[in-house]
Amino acid sequence: MKSFETFFEIAKSKVKRRIVVAAAEDDNVLKSIQDGVTNNIIEPIFVGNKEKIQTLVEEIEFDISKYEIINEINPVKSAQIAVQVVREGKSDILMKGYVQTADFLRAILNKEFGLRKSELLSHIGFFEVPTYHKIIALTDAAQNVSPDLSEKIAIIQNAVDMFHHLGELNPKVAILAAVESVNPKMVATVDAAALTIMNRRGQIKGCLIDGPLAFDNAVSKEAAEHKGIKSDVAGDADLLVTPDINAGNVLYKSFTLFAKGTVAAIVLGASVPIVLTSRSDTDRSKLASVALAACY
Repeated sequence: MKSFETFFEIAKSKVKRRIVVAAAEDDNVLKSIQDGVTNNIIEPIFVGNKEKIQTLVEEIEFDISKYEIINEINPVKSAQIAVQVVREGKSDILMKGYVQTADFLRAILNKEFGLRKSELLSHIGFFEVPTYHKIIALTDAAQNVSPDLSEKIAIIQNAVDMFHHLGELNPKVAILAAVESVNPKMVATVDAAALTIMNRRGQIKGCLIDGPLAFDNAVSKEAAEHKGIKSDVAGDADLLVTPDINAGNVLYKSFTLFAKGTVAAIVLGASVPIVLTSRSDTDRSKLASVALAACY
């Protein structure tokens, strides 16, 4: 995949996806929904303060007269209603609006009425970075704080499943650490080696895993060759798996701020993909995130 055009092409080739927005009274979110509708990717359902939603869509000249609006002024209840809309099979994608992330996730993770599907939720970001030869993905930069080995397996499986939906049937997965050799005092390197062996023995399927790999070795063939690393993943990684949220968040922001990358990001592991855009995201990033979810 060379660019986000892949996401747009796949999304447009499918039946339009239904997306429900929790607490939709957010101009930033409504603009991304407008772009998705304009590009013929989605059909929205709005849950939230109807009066505020109507005011905001008029400001951006977005005609939503043919779409359903479920009036609820309480953002927490809006999130719960949006989750229920998904549970009833009326929506294929869930999107966060003007509601606190903790309240939004609490509705999703509710054991009785939530949307949990896999062992855990995980965040994945796909980046268009001018200095890399293809789209590169990163997990997990926003959801899991300090995953253990079993949680890293679930994070990888969530991400690999997403790649399969995008037509990449054997993505190259680099397990990142500070160094490329196993050091018993560095848990990240031990976990990386275990994940690599598990992949080679067929315990983790649908991808090619190698690690531990330092970041430079994962994205640069020259750096890998200089270190004497022989790997089909090194220098050509499709997916970077970080050891914890600190490393993930720093790398995520380095891609967008220093490397001038554009990100499309969603949360995986629920019964439907979840979109959480940021006010600082570019319009292309917001639209790409919606399109990415529509590809699932």
